[in-house]
Amino acid sequence: MRSASDLSLPPTRARLARILFALIPALASGIIGCAAMGGPSPSAPVAKKEPYLLLRLGERLLYVKDDDVVPPTEGFLVAIGRAQYPTPTGRFQVNEMVQNPDFLVFDFSNPKRPDRGRIAPGPNNPLGLRWIAFAEAHGWAVGFHGTTKTEVLGQAVSHGCVRMRNEDIVKVYDRIKVGTPVVVEQ
Repeated sequence: MRSASDLSLPPTRARLARILFALIPALASGIIGCAAMGGPSPSAPVAKKEPYLLLRLGERLLYVKDDDVVPPTEGFLVAIGRAQYPTPTGRFQVNEMVQNPDFLVFDFSNPKRPDRGRIAPGPNNPLGLRWIAFAEAHGWAVGFHGTTKTEVLGQAVSHGCVRMRNEDIVKVYDRIKVGTPVVVEQ
């Protein structure tokens, strides 16, 4: 026997409507119950955002960013490529990381000539305590590296590389890995 509200609906639609009306409060109480419990279950993994490097050439600052929303809080003062050998702009990724790197001496005006020697790690090494490569430009690898010549920071003086205080490059090195995105903006 059908109720007055079911008279306009065919029998199958009426049954479906009754089932839905019965389920809606049950579903709603389940949703409310989950919300009161505080979100996802403890076993659900929470994805941690990987950091990326943001270099703003005009500011002469490097930022280690964890997301795109929050403005950077700490910037590292850098020296960048001079007009003849500009630091390349665009999107890259870290492709090599070396602690206490060697420096192969070569002719910047003709980088295909044989190397002229090697400078071992230490106080005279122009790459400082760390090397983080991210691009190829001008015929050689370009990257972030340390320097003891901190008086040049804030200037455009290099052959495309990004120079940093040794203590700053160590901090950055410890937060990233090969594959970390690098964004270089004007």
